[in-house]
Amino acid sequence: MIKRELFYSRILPFVDKPVIKVITGIRRSGKSTFLKILIREFEEGGVPASKILYINKDSLSFEFLSNYRDLHRYVTDHFSKAEGKKYLLIDEVQEIAEWEKAVAGFFADEVADIYITGSNADLLSSDVAVNLTGRYIEFRLSTLTFSEFLTFRDKPTGNEKDAFNQYLKYGGFPGIHQMLFEDEVITQYTGAIYSTILLRDVVARYQIRDVALLERIARYLADNCGNITTARGISTYIKSQHLTCSADTVQNYMQWLVNAFMFQRVSRFDIKGKRQLELYDKYYLGDIGFMHALFGEKVQDISGKLENIVFHELISRGFTIHVGKLADREIDFIATKGSERMYIQVAYLLATAEVIEREFSVLEAIPDNHPKMVLSLDEHFGMERNGIKWMNLIDFLKQK
Repeated sequence: MIKRELFYSRILPFVDKPVIKVITGIRRSGKSTFLKILIREFEEGGVPASKILYINKDSLSFEFLSNYRDLHRYVTDHFSKAEGKKYLLIDEVQEIAEWEKAVAGFFADEVADIYITGSNADLLSSDVAVNLTGRYIEFRLSTLTFSEFLTFRDKPTGNEKDAFNQYLKYGGFPGIHQMLFEDEVITQYTGAIYSTILLRDVVARYQIRDVALLERIARYLADNCGNITTARGISTYIKSQHLTCSADTVQNYMQWLVNAFMFQRVSRFDIKGKRQLELYDKYYLGDIGFMHALFGEKVQDISGKLENIVFHELISRGFTIHVGKLADREIDFIATKGSERMYIQVAYLLATAEVIEREFSVLEAIPDNHPKMVLSLDEHFGMERNGIKWMNLIDFLKQK
């Protein structure tokens, strides 16, 4: 098991602290493995196995834990004779009905240091949050960034450009590194994850009857990755296919896909008016590997794929992301973390004077002094223009 240092370093300050650690993220992103790494760290630190309880609700061994009463009884019985510091780790806790009641009780009674994971944003819905108010911190675990991809890849790929092309095609699910790196093998694996999320985390959870419509909407969002998208626009498109679908229905399905972390929504921010805009969001895939699983290789999608990868990287580094609006022009990303802010444009290649002007001039028009950067796959280009830095996109992804 490989420790993902960036994510581990975020949780480490909260180990043994009086707060529930809630780890969320898309299925197969490595949440279960991360809990096992934590257990290994506890044991290597001298904690006996009797004081560590790991519950994996994906395992039939814990099928008997169906509600909060079952959970409370099992945990208290397990720890009844243990003294001192104890650790409770529950994987896919949302599979236990009203789990938050038991977890809040464990916290109040100081039963153990608590870590829970879930594969749906509804895990911390308003009702749950009320029961756990002030008692938890959420940590979002994404699939592998490119630098992590290089760490996980145990076989040489020739060079980093070759490795990036693999990452661009296959994505960042950790499990692919246990597979043969061939299109048919990896596509079947990522396609199976996609189907599982769609059917288990969306269809079953929200009791969707029109599965074909959901699949159509999901494919539309994936095919328009990085483009401004609205529920009304999708509804109009579907009606053009001689199908019936209201904008409200599309909006619900889009939200449920986001809740399952299959997609992530990015809102627009008006730089001049300094306010968030409520319409015309962008959607990015939870993992870029889904693109190849759904559509194969489409050269024309390269710009959207590169944006998706940079978005994923920025989120993994702890930034909050918006799409920038400046008059009638767009900035790909406004990335903020505390008081830190930077503006980023992403391009495939700065191949012509027209492309260079388009990417740099919109950043030059921003009336503040925060860092501004253009990322592209060019290997050699002028380092900056009017204070705006250019950087090779692969080099940016490799930065610590």
